[in-house]
Amino acid sequence: MSVVIPVYNEQESLPTLLKRTTAACKHLTQPYEIILVDDGSSDSSAEILTAAAQQTERQVIAVLLNRNYGQHSAIMAGFNEVTGDLIITLDADLQNPPEEIPRLVSVAEEGYDLVGTVRANRQDSWFRKSGSRIINMMIQRATGKSMGDYGCMLRAYRRHIIDAMLNCHERSTFIPILANTFARRTTEIDVRHAEREFGDSKYSLMKLINLMYDLVTCLTTTPLRLLSVVGSIVALSGFVLALVLIALRLLLGPEWAAGGVFTLFAVLFTFIGAQFVGMGLLGEYIGRIYTDVRARPRYFVQKVVGEKQIHKIQEEE
Repeated sequence: MSVVIPVYNEQESLPTLLKRTTAACKHLTQPYEIILVDDGSSDSSAEILTAAAQQTERQVIAVLLNRNYGQHSAIMAGFNEVTGDLIITLDADLQNPPEEIPRLVSVAEEGYDLVGTVRANRQDSWFRKSGSRIINMMIQRATGKSMGDYGCMLRAYRRHIIDAMLNCHERSTFIPILANTFARRTTEIDVRHAEREFGDSKYSLMKLINLMYDLVTCLTTTPLRLLSVVGSIVALSGFVLALVLIALRLLLGPEWAAGGVFTLFAVLFTFIGAQFVGMGLLGEYIGRIYTDVRARPRYFVQKVVGEKQIHKIQEEE
């Protein structure tokens, strides 16, 4: 069993995280490893992870990226290092307790490819909870999957799901959605959720907006189709309105037509607004195409510290 944890500027929480995660994994009957991926932290996180990985009895592997690539790219870098048949992902902020790991393993052993989680009694701001609710609803409608909480990274994946995701080459990846496309049997369980004890959330308002755009463009081309439908409706409405204005001018005379100047401006602005919305959406898709065509790596591993404990245990047996 492998635990993958992305880390970004979490020096305050790391000692507690390592202690609690190790204690939780010791309750398992399977061999385990804990892979922590430093996502270009600017604090002492990399040094703490390196020191932990050098203590071989802790069964910790540290993967150090050369700069910040984002949470999901960091997790994919961790996936590339795992040796377990079951992989657990976990955030480093301790809002989802590591003590839930044995329960996820137990549920996964019932034959599920993917075990998702729902944050019970979520301890986040109203803004974060409302934003997550909207994003979850959008994902459910676009994918047809009924999982309730895509934002919780405490999840369990079978190895063949991880291998399938590693074979995908898109640069922008939202792991829970990508995994759902390959999973045959999925389930969700409620897990505890705690207030953040150390530091602040790494998702600013701008990062949340970027995430929303990423989700919209990586899930489906439906927005482009909707744009075509809306554009057709607006164009037809504008044409009908133009006929009405011409008819009124002929019936009521040119004096009346002067009063319709602002109506014509309103129609013009409607068309301009629709064009800008369309250009924005097209720009998002073209930007994704540009990024994928360049085919740059999702991440660059600068250093890996620690021995893969699962292989070591299997060799000893």
